Amino acid sequence: MKVVIIGGDAAGMSAAMQVVRNDEQAEVTVLEKGSYYSYAQCGLPYFIGGLVEDSGDLIARSRDTFREKHGIDARIYHEVTELDPENKVVKGDNLETGEPFEMTYDKCLVATGASPIFPPFDGNDLEGIHVLKTIPDAKKIVEDMNEQVTQVTVIGGGYIGLEVAENFVEKGMSVRLIDLAERVGTVYDKEISEKIEKVAKKQGIELVLNESVESFEGDQRVEEIKTDKGSYQTDMAVVAIGVKPNTSFLKNADVHLHQTGAMIVNSYMETNVKDLYAAGDCATQYHRIKEKNDYIPLGTHANKQGRVAGSNIAGVTKTFQGIVGTSIMKFFELTVAKTGLSEKEAEDLNIPFQSILFEGHTHAGYYPNSEKILFKMMKHKSNGQLLGVQAVGRDGVDKRIDVAATALYHNMTISDLENLDLSYAPPYNGVWDPLQQAARRL
Repeated sequence: MKVVIIGGDAAGMSAAMQVVRNDEQAEVTVLEKGSYYSYAQCGLPYFIGGLVEDSGDLIARSRDTFREKHGIDARIYHEVTELDPENKVVKGDNLETGEPFEMTYDKCLVATGASPIFPPFDGNDLEGIHVLKTIPDAKKIVEDMNEQVTQVTVIGGGYIGLEVAENFVEKGMSVRLIDLAERVGTVYDKEISEKIEKVAKKQGIELVLNESVESFEGDQRVEEIKTDKGSYQTDMAVVAIGVKPNTSFLKNADVHLHQTGAMIVNSYMETNVKDLYAAGDCATQYHRIKEKNDYIPLGTHANKQGRVAGSNIAGVTKTFQGIVGTSIMKFFELTVAKTGLSEKEAEDLNIPFQSILFEGHTHAGYYPNSEKILFKMMKHKSNGQLLGVQAVGRDGVDKRIDVAATALYHNMTISDLENLDLSYAPPYNGVWDPLQQAARRL
């Protein structure tokens, strides 16, 4: 069996390993547009900030490991430009030689990931303007941070924008963050994002909200950013306003696409086209609470979906059980996390809900260094099903959000959550976990 995998990062290589482990006779070829295999994209902001000193530390497995140890034909600089599912042919270009290539397959997995959205702003070809998605992107930013660069502007107040802003501050830069929205961290409800905004200002980040970038100005290098309301001097800019699935090469393949451009897959990672699979940031994820396909591109999903796809390609039946919308981030001293639905998501889905804000503590108040955690919890108005939890604090947030994610996965009610047998000792918790206290109040 000839298996062609397009894309050599999390989903692609998780799948490749499952194929070779379950079918020793399979011929597996991976076509990677860049030069890096299996690297930790989520670690890139911390390479910029210097917390990760060597970009090589972000590589989980090298290309040579896949080739020599596992017998995978892992190619680099091979960009796929066309897929012909009817004839089972992949076409593209070797970016090193400039030569075109064609390859037949029995089964094919698309794991092309996503690319940063980079609108056609006037002047976006000036030097000093960056995006962040790959190790080369991060290296360019680090190389560009010379002694003349003191003012950095980050465009976008989502996860990547906030993490990049934090790491520029850690490097001693003066940081400005511009966002079209009225607040940063809009994936969270207002009460949670207000905490992020407060810390951003405390750390000296200039927040420019409700403004739309229109152009970059400068001679050869960016010197100024113009919005619909003003202009701002800058020495460097990082655009971090989201990503889009890398699926444009499928225009003639008759593959069903989600409204975001992601490939629609079933629980086996199959598309609507025979013997064509998709996984990772170019594919949809079934949302267990929304009960519909969603697009939340994260490394956790990519690895899981890749394993499922590879197993099924090799003839070992597995299914992807879906997501509940769990995410977490560090922002200076804060940990901010979410699982399930936000109020906006519930409103968009016409789900009747009730919510509560509750401030609890990480552990027993009499034990030293107890910290506050702010919770936002939602339940279904009629049946009491837990719908979502958001939390922000200095410590203990990760533990609670993972308990909540487990409860959501199993469709638990508020009462079920209150009755969980959670661990207690004064250094770790109170006799009532704050998550359960919030549930009781709700």
